[in-house]
Amino acid sequence: MDRLVFIASATAARLETAQAVAANNLANASTAGFKADLLASRAALLQGAGWDSRVYAPVTGAGLDASAGALQHTGRELDVAVDGEGAIAVQAADGSEAYTRAGNLRVAASGVLETAAGLPVLGDGGPLLLPPYESVSIGRDGTVSVVPDGQGPEAQVVVGRIKLVTMPADGMRKGGDGTLRTADGAPLPADAAVGVTPQALETSNVSAVGAMVQMIETSRQYELQVRLMQSAEKTDQASSRLLSLNG
Repeated sequence: MDRLVFIASATAARLETAQAVAANNLANASTAGFKADLLASRAALLQGAGWDSRVYAPVTGAGLDASAGALQHTGRELDVAVDGEGAIAVQAADGSEAYTRAGNLRVAASGVLETAAGLPVLGDGGPLLLPPYESVSIGRDGTVSVVPDGQGPEAQVVVGRIKLVTMPADGMRKGGDGTLRTADGAPLPADAAVGVTPQALETSNVSAVGAMVQMIETSRQYELQVRLMQSAEKTDQASSRLLSLNG
């Protein structure tokens, strides 16, 4: 059978992966701090005898778009938008250190400051634990302050400081839980120069229109590969008929 059918089927499988990536990006177009996933592929000629007329499309790697999303002021005391190339350090489900740009924080029933996904936010000595409070605020340097329960504003105390880090220009990868990690898994040092914008959130950097266009283009390319497979099947059937006549 013509090798076209195998190449078309392999390309269709790659397009299915690309479609899943685009669909995931579109689904997170309104997720705070979300960074769009990227998928790279290249054209590779099939080596061997004959004309160079068969081309594979192997995936060369996956990454993420680290560009910043738009700033949205919310007025909520536990919302923060990380400035520049910084990120918030959190404790992943496996106990390792991970990072996120999603600053829509909350306080768990246990008093632990955590992300909207339920991951504890790290401070200088581990997860930040807040005592019962009347009010809470987060400063531009990531300092978390509370007015203890039953007391007035003059009794405000500092609970701790959110661990903020500077992400390297490259070498960051996205985990299955949506958090960011270094390529080697090593934790990043705290950077006192990184700040936050209180009562604001960084929106997703996904363009809903762009993701939709990508899904349409990928769908059309997938249909093209299906037609190529059908064409290869018809060619094979015609060849079989000719061989049977000659026989």
